[in-house]
Amino acid sequence: MVSSSVLAVSAASLLFSLPVSAGLYAKNSAVLQVTAKTYDNLISKSNHTSIVEFYAPWCAHCQNLKPAYEKAAKNLAGLAKVAAVDCDDAANQPLCGRMGVKGFPTLKIVRPSSKSGRPVVEDYQGARAAKAIVDAVVEKIPNHVKKVDDKGLDSWLSTGNETAKAILFTEKGTTSALLRALAIEYLGSVSFAQIRNKEKNAVETFGITKFPTLVVLPGGDKEGIVYEGEMKKDAMVAFVGEAAGASPNPDPAPTQPKKAAKAKDAPKSKKEPKKDSKDGECPMGHNTKSRKDSATMKMESSSLKLEDINESAEKVDSPPKAKVEDGPPTLQMLDKAEALQKECLAPKSHICILALLPTKENKDDLLPNEATQALTSLAEVQQKHARRKAIFPFYSVSAENELGQKVRETLKLKSANEIDIIAVNSKRSWYRRFPGPSFTRNDVEAWVDAIRMNDGPRETLPDSLIVDIETPAAEPVKAAEPSEAAEPVKAAEPPEAEPVAEPVKAAEPSEAEPPEPEPVAESCKAAESSEEEEPQCRPPVTPPKEEAPHDEL
Repeated sequence: MVSSSVLAVSAASLLFSLPVSAGLYAKNSAVLQVTAKTYDNLISKSNHTSIVEFYAPWCAHCQNLKPAYEKAAKNLAGLAKVAAVDCDDAANQPLCGRMGVKGFPTLKIVRPSSKSGRPVVEDYQGARAAKAIVDAVVEKIPNHVKKVDDKGLDSWLSTGNETAKAILFTEKGTTSALLRALAIEYLGSVSFAQIRNKEKNAVETFGITKFPTLVVLPGGDKEGIVYEGEMKKDAMVAFVGEAAGASPNPDPAPTQPKKAAKAKDAPKSKKEPKKDSKDGECPMGHNTKSRKDSATMKMESSSLKLEDINESAEKVDSPPKAKVEDGPPTLQMLDKAEALQKECLAPKSHICILALLPTKENKDDLLPNEATQALTSLAEVQQKHARRKAIFPFYSVSAENELGQKVRETLKLKSANEIDIIAVNSKRSWYRRFPGPSFTRNDVEAWVDAIRMNDGPRETLPDSLIVDIETPAAEPVKAAEPSEAAEPVKAAEPPEAEPVAEPVKAAEPSEAEPPEPEPVAESCKAAESSEEEEPQCRPPVTPPKEEAPHDEL
């Protein structure tokens, strides 16, 4: 009795010590708190790149990540958004299900695409350190800054002369995250450019004596205004807006009343979602029952029965069933010569559509509008036909692909700084060019349909581009013949025939699989106390054996 009363008092003290929000990050944290209601507005429709952590407050690995994540948020302030979603909150669980969250913490980088409200979402697989997170996010910040040299200066200035422009004169060849973020703030109202100090004519024209120097050209015949302050984003945003007579783009976008009216109040109770997770993840729903009790200030220890946890898990299986919203369609990239050769230029390869990408001065530079439109049209046409499984493969070929460069030269296609689309059939030894000049979806689809219907002119594909990739495979066979070690291999053949029956028995031990995750729960606890690289916990198996088929699903 004494021990039970002591436990009750301890539990009460823990309950009252928990913050009201019961979240991992405080309100004054640099990490942006996002919910299912605000995710669309703050992240999906944002002009800025974001990294989002899907977490549970009880997860030890989430708690270990917190200091590094908050440090990354401070370093990225003004450049990108660092956000977090509490998947332990029942109102957020459908969102976590749609985003494919299977364990905690899960980090995803979300960057805007050409289609508003349909961002590109990528899993962050890097180290859980502030610097690694910052570097990964900075790399994904869109680049709307034009690199201008002496030859192209007049052309750039004359384009949209009435539009305000901003130029950063710098000694660096790469475009900084600060300048890219600044260009995003005024995307559509102020054009941004970067000029290096080695462009002597441009430097002399504007009378630049130190680097970096930011100059704003208000437009028309108005003289340029030089920025004299510190290279800090807030101050630079204010200066550009005042000098150019423009306002920064609103971010986040204003909420739409209709959508807000549809959103229902989230239930206060916390449910335990049950999902399979990969090795080393904190399971979704672990400890959610205790969180529910603490939030409602109830101290009945009997409420943590195994039956209650199982019932809670069954009720919340619905979030994973939610349909994942498709992002913009994309083409598979062939960035190596071997991949292009294997898929499309082998003697028995059938029809392939190849989009030969143009070269870029900097890997962070965006593709030209013409190339972006071509890729989008191709991807949409492929997606349309792929649903019926009635289309040949479409690929984009990197400008660095050596075989792709050879294709350009041999077939005398467009220059390397322009996109070009061709269809090749190595088995039939023909190719066909996309005539252009526009890359609208209708034009691309009409061209693809003509190929499908075997219509239109074709040209002979040179034999020099068709390489037999099967011939090199014969060499290793010869190397195995003289090997005297082949004799013991023969001796090993009889026992190899016996284990063939073992996989048949593997169907029976399938019921024995549920006990295997039990030590995983222990490894989860061990991982929480040890410093592993990207540590995560797998969910402990609480259901009885008869629920094993459910786990396999």
